Amino acid sequence: MYSFKNDYSEGAHPRILTALLETNLKQDEGYGEDQYSCKAKELIKEKIASTNVDIHFISGGTQTNLIAISSFLKPHEAAIAVSSGHILGHETGAIEATGHKILSVEGKDGKLTAADLQIVLDGHPDEHMVKPKLVYISNSTEIGSIYSKLELQELHDFCQCNHLILYMDGARLGSALCSEENDLQLSDLPDLVDAFYIGGTKNGALIGEALVISTDSLKEDFRYHLKQKGALLAKGRLLGIQFLELFRDDLFFDLSKHANRMAGLLREELSNLNIKFLTHSPSNQLFPIFPNSVITILLNKYSFHIWEKVDLDKSAIRLVTSWATKEEEVVGFIEELKKVLKCSTV
Repeated sequence: MYSFKNDYSEGAHPRILTALLETNLKQDEGYGEDQYSCKAKELIKEKIASTNVDIHFISGGTQTNLIAISSFLKPHEAAIAVSSGHILGHETGAIEATGHKILSVEGKDGKLTAADLQIVLDGHPDEHMVKPKLVYISNSTEIGSIYSKLELQELHDFCQCNHLILYMDGARLGSALCSEENDLQLSDLPDLVDAFYIGGTKNGALIGEALVISTDSLKEDFRYHLKQKGALLAKGRLLGIQFLELFRDDLFFDLSKHANRMAGLLREELSNLNIKFLTHSPSNQLFPIFPNSVITILLNKYSFHIWEKVDLDKSAIRLVTSWATKEEEVVGFIEELKKVLKCSTV
């Protein structure tokens, strides 16, 4: 059984495990003030070409979203998210549990536009309703699409004009930035969003995300929020060491490129078999559509999510490649699929 279910089925890149082992018995400061975390933050600042940011290492994506969004918003303020957004469907009401409503917008291809945001603002004109304040986006999105620089610039400009906070979930930011269709640079983000995070958990780290806060008004007392929410780890070095290893050279991007190459190979082979896709995804997530009978047989050898029903006879599945996906496993999946398709047409 081989899994294409997600990009965190494996542990961590061997270089990270080696770095953790080599530093294991060296004493250092706690709560993220160790030398490794400090150096990792400096390296990330170099990569994003900005020193006027605050960086915080947090253990996971849901925890990062929860702490960031709840700290950025006043009690009566709400977040806006596309209907497929991760904070809406896959975080067990974490944001709502902090007292903040999420306003859902249909969007297009998993992305928000300025026109979508205007509709929300028009529908919430006064104090008898929650006040829309934070715009949540992810890159890549929950369905594998990515934001272009122009799309992000338009969102940024709208948010600036309407005093909205633009926050980017970057759980799969590496895959988005390394996509062949991408025109964004990591260094563009501090000027385009108020805060974003760089996902490590889904890109070779054992655990960890790096939250980058660009806007000064959002920085104050953030470590207080981390401590109150149980995210200020005594052994914060565990996170810092991993990001130091990911960013001391191009390992972070190399791992993302590998995941995308494996997805590209899958995409090409599936297209050659005339397989249709639920959505256009230039990142490491694919959503091919198969007859339900084919899916049932494939599940005997491969693990993946059945994403949604297309009609009575067909469903879209999600295939995710990772930094650790082996090419022979991709080839094996395609060969197995060919056998199943051949048998199903006999």
